[in-house]
Amino acid sequence: MANRAYVSAWARDYSADTQLEKLERLLELAPLSAASPGFTGLVVRALNPSEPLVQEWHFGRRPLRAAELIAFLRETAASDLAYEVRGQWDLWAFDAATARWQSAPQDLQIDSYGPEYDAGLDGSQEHFLIDLGFEHLFTGHAGLLSRAKTTREAPAEPEEARFLSIIQAPERLREYREKTRDNIQKLLGWMQQASAAVPLERYKMWSEGEADLEATVDEILSVR
Repeated sequence: MANRAYVSAWARDYSADTQLEKLERLLELAPLSAASPGFTGLVVRALNPSEPLVQEWHFGRRPLRAAELIAFLRETAASDLAYEVRGQWDLWAFDAATARWQSAPQDLQIDSYGPEYDAGLDGSQEHFLIDLGFEHLFTGHAGLLSRAKTTREAPAEPEEARFLSIIQAPERLREYREKTRDNIQKLLGWMQQASAAVPLERYKMWSEGEADLEATVDEILSVR
């Protein structure tokens, strides 16, 4: 299974009274897909992750805007709840079948944790956890975009092997870096806006496969 990339974020003056207000600001700024400019799903959980979910909704036929979704949530607001908001955003991805880049919808999930959810994890838990999608959309496959790596990871699947055989030509590798950089900049633009509007106290990018995702991203952005 492909690794995922995430952002953990902490908001200033976060409390049960301000949670939904700050979540709304974060959602309003989310760069949602042009094909689906709204939020398509919502899950409410109570107490901790091991508990059965409280309720789940799907808004596929009529995705909700941020204000509509928050108004929907105000009916169930409580300090020990977690909200999982689902949508999509457009990121560049390479289609090996056509050997072309496409800006295509990718799944996006934004979780918001009440101050008393999961006992607050002693105050260490992030206020928002954003599942950005597949890690390689921000890092590239097999270390191809890293100057520091002298050895490359072996492809895990035939599809990845085909992709690597296509992408390693110099002109394609330059395009690969440019498209990956565009994905990174879309994310960073969102976080910079959120830092001012929510406002965020801090945020951290991380992933399941990279030891230091932020360093990898900085390196990709620095290469011209």
